[in-house]
Amino acid sequence: MKLGLMNKNECINFVEFNITGTNERYNKCDDESLFLNANIFNIFVGCFERSNHLFDTVGSALFDIRKIIPLKNELDANRENLTLIESIDEFKNYITGIFLGKDLIIDLAKADPLWKQRWKFYLRRLVVINRELIALVDRCIEEEKILWFIGY
Repeated sequence: MKLGLMNKNECINFVEFNITGTNERYNKCDDESLFLNANIFNIFVGCFERSNHLFDTVGSALFDIRKIIPLKNELDANRENLTLIESIDEFKNYITGIFLGKDLIIDLAKADPLWKQRWKFYLRRLVVINRELIALVDRCIEEEKILWFIGY
């Protein structure tokens, strides 16, 4: 399991972030798209749900200028919450307190038997992913692009 955004050649069990479309359509799995493991995305799904009431993890959801600013605000707040975590217990409580967050803990345990000793590394990776999502949203704002979320 790669703990970070990926290109389309690295994907299995993923969600897509696509900025190549218009209000009506997008270019599925475009070379410019970014992808994230679905179990990792679960940590950020609340940000997307709270900023777009039509959001669903299966199918597609459009984030235009009216929804992209609330998404940025939600991602900023999420990043702050992640940076406040100071112990493995807080880390586990935060992750397992999110719907399907336990799946990420299971994936971590499978991929790294020593994940409990390395929890700070995984926390830092989640903060980096959060920052990368904010940067993608900022790009959409600056370049007046539509962000499409596509769940598979």
